[in-house]
Amino acid sequence: MRKVIVSACLLGENCKYNGGNNYDPRVAALCEGREVIPVCPEVLAGLGIPRITIELKDGIVTRKDGLVVDVAIRRAVAEIMEQIKEEDVQCAVLKARSPTCGVHQIYDGTFSGQLLDGAGVLAQALLDAGYLVLDNEDLEETK
Repeated sequence: MRKVIVSACLLGENCKYNGGNNYDPRVAALCEGREVIPVCPEVLAGLGIPRITIELKDGIVTRKDGLVVDVAIRRAVAEIMEQIKEEDVQCAVLKARSPTCGVHQIYDGTFSGQLLDGAGVLAQALLDAGYLVLDNEDLEETK
């Protein structure tokens, strides 16, 4: 059975920076009857829950307090990529605008809420490897 990689927060896992989640019923509906590989690069990188927010600033993953956590995030992404390389992955559905999972847009690194076109670290790695990558906002509303 083909598998779906999903941002764990979209499945209701409390791994969001503020300790909550981003449960999305569209993602839950898509995952029904499929084998799911939940991922959260930020937790895997050891940033904790809750944690200080991060953004990509000039391509470098940085916390709001200025601490650079780029190496930890990129190691976590590399670990995820290694874990999935032998899996039969149909697609990935990731959290929109996340610095690790955003597919179409990410925050601009100023922590001001401004967006720019681009992908987060994991989303870009998956795209570069040829996976079909969607963000949760690409999914149709379920009735």
